Amino acid sequence: MNKTLKEQLRHLEENLLKPETRSSKTELTRILGEGFFEIGSSGKILYQDEEISEEGIGVVKMTMDHFEVHPLSDEIVLTTYRIFNEETQQHSLRSSIWKWADERWQMVFHQGTKVS
Repeated sequence: MNKTLKEQLRHLEENLLKPETRSSKTELTRILGEGFFEIGSSGKILYQDEEISEEGIGVVKMTMDHFEVHPLSDEIVLTTYRIFNEETQQHSLRSSIWKWADERWQMVFHQGTKVS
């Protein structure tokens, strides 16, 4: 069964919340596109080539809801959703830009904004 674009991208976003993905440089490199960068909810900017160590990007305990897909072109898609960090009890709004390259979806940008 073919997954819809929304299902495919939600699955990839959810994988990025899993400890086994976040702690694997190999998995992160497969999902995050060349030149990937992130503006975290803390305001910190993370660049793939500079910041991702062999240990990955740190384990989190978060849940996702309100997931939406906004196609920008045939090969570029914006995803938006809400995250609840169970450890800090903090909500944040998230957005990612995904690009179809090398026969797979790759995240090229991500931003988190805390919700008060």
